Amino acid sequence: MVKAALGKVDAVKVTRSATKTLNRGIAEFIVMAADTEPLEIILHLPLLCEDKNVPYVFVRSKQALGRACGVSRPVIATSVTIKEGSQLKPQIQSTQMAIERLLV
Repeated sequence: MVKAALGKVDAVKVTRSATKTLNRGIAEFIVMAADTEPLEIILHLPLLCEDKNVPYVFVRSKQALGRACGVSRPVIATSVTIKEGSQLKPQIQSTQMAIERLLV
């Protein structure tokens, strides 16, 4: 999903911007790397996601998340947002629902 959003009009925000998109209320879901060291760097994100009712999920590798975001460096957190008129809106919403089902 992150790879698909890169090539379209949807914005994929990386690391620090994930917190900004959550605070602004425009994040659809958050993806974080489980192998982040120290883990305390991203521990505020799940709490913020729960406060804002935004689903989140952990992936195993920050290297893989970086590749999915289209950068050569490791990425520890990213958010996916929807812009108006996006062709990926149905896919993003179905992914969001799938993440929400995992959290229940």
